[in-house]
Amino acid sequence: MDQKSVFRRVGGLIVISLVVLGVIVLRLVEFQLVNGEEYKSQAQSVTNYKFNIPAARGEIVDRYGRALASNAVGYDLVINQLMLTGDVNELVMDLVEILQSCGEEWNDTMPVSSPDESGHYTFTDGDDTSAQNRLAKLKENIELQQYATADQVMAKLVERYELEDYDPQWQRILAGVRYQMQLEDFSASNSFTLASDVSNQTVAMVKERSLSLAGAEIIETTHRVYEDGTLLPHYLGSVGSITSEQWWVEDEDGNVTTPLKDAGYNMNDLIGQSGVEKYAEERLRGKEGTQQVSRDKSGVVVGTQMLVDPQPGETVVLTIDKDLQKSLNEQLEALILEMQQTKEPTKGKEVTGGSAVVVDVKTNGILAIANFPSYDLNLYKSNYSEYSSDPNTPLLSRATTGLYAPGSTFKPAVALAGLLSGTVTPQDTVNCTRVYDFYTDYKPVCQQLGPHSGPTNLTEALTHSCNIYFYDVGRRVGLENFDAMAEQLGLATKTGFELGESTGNLTHTTDENYGKGLELQAAIGQGNTQVTPIQLATYAATLANKGTRYATHIVSGYRDSNTGELIEEVEPEVVEQIEDNIGAFDAVEQGMLGAARDSSALKDYPLNIAVKTGSPQRWERDEKGNYAYTNTAVIAYGPVEDPQLAIGIVLEWGGGGSNGLPLVRSIFDSYYYTQSEGLEPESEGVLLP
Repeated sequence: MDQKSVFRRVGGLIVISLVVLGVIVLRLVEFQLVNGEEYKSQAQSVTNYKFNIPAARGEIVDRYGRALASNAVGYDLVINQLMLTGDVNELVMDLVEILQSCGEEWNDTMPVSSPDESGHYTFTDGDDTSAQNRLAKLKENIELQQYATADQVMAKLVERYELEDYDPQWQRILAGVRYQMQLEDFSASNSFTLASDVSNQTVAMVKERSLSLAGAEIIETTHRVYEDGTLLPHYLGSVGSITSEQWWVEDEDGNVTTPLKDAGYNMNDLIGQSGVEKYAEERLRGKEGTQQVSRDKSGVVVGTQMLVDPQPGETVVLTIDKDLQKSLNEQLEALILEMQQTKEPTKGKEVTGGSAVVVDVKTNGILAIANFPSYDLNLYKSNYSEYSSDPNTPLLSRATTGLYAPGSTFKPAVALAGLLSGTVTPQDTVNCTRVYDFYTDYKPVCQQLGPHSGPTNLTEALTHSCNIYFYDVGRRVGLENFDAMAEQLGLATKTGFELGESTGNLTHTTDENYGKGLELQAAIGQGNTQVTPIQLATYAATLANKGTRYATHIVSGYRDSNTGELIEEVEPEVVEQIEDNIGAFDAVEQGMLGAARDSSALKDYPLNIAVKTGSPQRWERDEKGNYAYTNTAVIAYGPVEDPQLAIGIVLEWGGGGSNGLPLVRSIFDSYYYTQSEGLEPESEGVLLP
């Protein structure tokens, strides 16, 4: 090839390169100068929306890691504004028709009835404060005066949501859903849950019609399930939708705030409403994730991206022993039903309910806590009307809020007050003549359980529950002094229970009905004194610990749901320490051991159990006008050589303290049977409180 050919070829390549470069420059000019604004507009027409992705709720487990509350996969029917292309009213109507055909409920809390035959409406909420607040909020939200009628509210809603072409029944349904959507801030970044935990039939029908139901989505989610709804229903608690009262909070100055919104909740979120679910809400809730959805100007979703992965809530570990809890439920129910069938009138036949609490003596962690009658937590919502109207009040937490006279279970407190103050010694006696005649105008009698009279010392007085002995010691010690001892031991004071409890009360010299007779009655656990079963169990544990009282608790700690790693452990907390340098607690224990050996239920039991029973008198009269009815009260702990369990029991209309002792025996049987099964905590001192 000659030199001229080379130059021609090089020149040709240069020309071609210049042409290509020129074309590129021209296109750049077109993009940036001629059509720059148009392309810029197109580039900016993609809109990004961020959605919160709920985190899985943490589990609640017993001390051995066995599930009490967990999660199950379910499906929610939601309306997503990003996907909505047609009329929202028509979509809601189609979806409600599907839900109706499948027997499902939908999200509608508007307090307005369906129309009557004349087409008129009424307000459906009651007269309580929360109901009135909901109604007032409805009228405020739709800009009506507070005196507006239900018909006026509906007329306003029909106009607002363009429902004029629908019949009255559908106007109410659609208005309720649309108003709920407004309440829950339905928007492009906040989908609306129309129905939760829907059936497979509903899922199938929605998916079959997906092309005609643009905007409707079936979302896989988790829902709370309780492994056995009869275990701890009063204390596990429930999860429910945020109420308007929880969302909008009015302070003393009338200012409305939204603390849950500020804490990162959406109005359609679920939240713990009671029990452990409420107490540990912050730990159980977890941290929501964030998903970004990008949509172009035509409404087409062009991309999704998970910006932040959701983090599940922590696992809450309770002090509860699941097996012991199940046994206690069954044993308490069996005892009460048997008494109803076999006991004589006024001797326990009338028993209607009761409760029992078992705590770990070493820590005051609650091992089991039972109420009868009770209910099934899994049926709480569907059977609420039945439960709430039951005259035997199964929804009542008798163990923590029921108040009862302790009767003779109070006597160890009086004995300790006498011993530690130096008023009496274990050997000192009081002459029991079956009538206490210190006062000329008030002579109460002794209703002791065993055949005794004459000089009676402390051990004999506790073994046979001699009233005369405690009338005299209580009088000499003084009401306020033995009250102070009872409170130190755990009676009529907060126990530390995390989920709420009644405080109760003691009898005081400042009471309106105070008199010398009342003081004597207070010394045997009557008068104005009222305590809870959980306080009785706490009291028993303090006796077992020789004056050391721990805070009674049900939460043992928190674990990472993913790794199982311990995050926090609840350490036993000493709240009282009674000094005893004279063996006062040992002396009281001997009397309580005598009471067990003197009973038919425990006299041959292989373990040494300390007990004190009580038969507190009820105020109801029998057909002859006599105060013949009594409750059953029991405290117990053991084995005394190395106490493990402390127990408090109350049976309403129980007919006397001895009727509760078979339950004490059953509890110890169940506990040691469970221990023999070889269950061990995952890590010593981590799950076990």
